[in-house]
Amino acid sequence: MSLIESKKINHLINDWPSGTVYLSSWLKQLGISGQLLNRYKKSGWLVSIGSGAVKRVGDEVGYQGAIYALQSQRNSSIHVGGKSALELQGRLHYLKLKTTSVSLFGDWKEHLPLWFSSVDWGVPLEYHLTSFLPADLELMDLGVGNFTIKISSPLRAFFECLYLAPEKQDLMECYELMEGLNNLRPMQVQKILEACESIKVKRLFVFMAEKAGHAWFKHVDLSKVNLGTGKRSIVMGGQLDSKYQITLPRELA
Repeated sequence: MSLIESKKINHLINDWPSGTVYLSSWLKQLGISGQLLNRYKKSGWLVSIGSGAVKRVGDEVGYQGAIYALQSQRNSSIHVGGKSALELQGRLHYLKLKTTSVSLFGDWKEHLPLWFSSVDWGVPLEYHLTSFLPADLELMDLGVGNFTIKISSPLRAFFECLYLAPEKQDLMECYELMEGLNNLRPMQVQKILEACESIKVKRLFVFMAEKAGHAWFKHVDLSKVNLGTGKRSIVMGGQLDSKYQITLPRELA
């Protein structure tokens, strides 16, 4: 290995956040060709974790380090959302709710790369492709070790929970989560309600917000929110809420 190549790898290793993945396409932009990348692998600096992705030899990498690569090196919309995002923020402990897998959300056109989906990250992952919310709305930074990833804010995460209900998310759990959202700002809620493209999600949100009696809900202008027309059957054999025209579990209605 030449002196220039040695300097490049030393610089790369020093700047590399531990626990993260680097994409070969990103490394190419940094001036590291595929040929040079193979030399670094043979020299014992780097190891492949699938086609187009590498990590430092001996480095332990979790799914969050893989998401870091997608977001920072590919400008990906894929992020941790739903109840998983709330858990990462420590917002599930007092509710005694549990997550058995990690929920990832991304734009409906953006599939998980093969290298990502083929790796066993030590925890089950569920990927949901949907564009019912704008990709960059209500995301927040989460520090993980010495790197940062974007995850859903509490408000967006709750909307994502409603999106998964009732098939993959219990509606009574959703209402428990709503009861804890007492510090939202009306303008924040207004913006996401107007941007949301799911009639089901919007109707469930306003029903639960009103039922929970949050003070901020009184300042939301529903005349600017498209709640659609006609009835929506959320569950079979439930009870119809006449105001928002949704059929809900009897214990919730």
